[in-house]
Amino acid sequence: MSFLNMEQRGTMSASDFTRLSNFIYNNYGIKLPLSKKIMLEGRLQKRLKALNMSSFKDYCDYIFSHEGQREEIVTMIDMVTTNKTDFFREAIHFDFLSNQVLPSFESASSRSFKLWSAGCATGEEPYTIAMVLEEFSEKSGKIDYQILGTDISAQALQQGITAVYAEEKVIPIPINLKKKYLLRSKNQVKKTVRIVPQLRRRIEFERLNFINNDFGSLPMFDVIFCRNVLIYFDRKTQEKVIGKLCSRLMTGGILFLGHSESITTMALPLVQIHPTIFKKI
Repeated sequence: MSFLNMEQRGTMSASDFTRLSNFIYNNYGIKLPLSKKIMLEGRLQKRLKALNMSSFKDYCDYIFSHEGQREEIVTMIDMVTTNKTDFFREAIHFDFLSNQVLPSFESASSRSFKLWSAGCATGEEPYTIAMVLEEFSEKSGKIDYQILGTDISAQALQQGITAVYAEEKVIPIPINLKKKYLLRSKNQVKKTVRIVPQLRRRIEFERLNFINNDFGSLPMFDVIFCRNVLIYFDRKTQEKVIGKLCSRLMTGGILFLGHSESITTMALPLVQIHPTIFKKI
């Protein structure tokens, strides 16, 4: 490859950035201001190399072609999205679920308890929820439950489905829960753990676009976790997404948001009952 082509591959023009960022915003709701141009360049470099393309212009032309729309969009979104998450992240939410939400459900209903981890990334959140529910069942009486984990990233969801994590990823899990719910790999070089089948059977993973899906095919949920997802959207998109989440939340159901997210002033059927925790009214 010539030196010129190497330079072209490494630089995204303002017009190409605008084409891509507008497409990503219009179809997936993710806002990419000009300050994210270098980040986008860096993440898509691997795709140019894999496709043997010499410039971002070639890549943009491919993305907007019929073939690219069919073959590349999912991969591009995987490269663009950030899938940062942890087990027991913002632990106060899981304490509230165990101490406040589950006891009231147990005393009021015998049906299956349904939870949705919306924006579940690589699966740490839904598996944390499953551990909390299993522990509650063990101490307070058996509760039947179903968990749905959704994300826009197919690559992230695949890790959730396989449920294999590096040992350093499970550090936040309390030691007693590690012993009960993790299987340690026999590979001493690449040290990993896998979530036990008992929990894996409880969770269904599904790819979902918050923007282009009306959620009408989803069931009604008792609890929805949508944490650290809204930060990627502008205010208008945030309100639209939360409104659609509310349409799948039962009256009296609980919505958990991330600690840096706010829905103040939004016209929503929610009342705040604790910082970042809301009840549908």
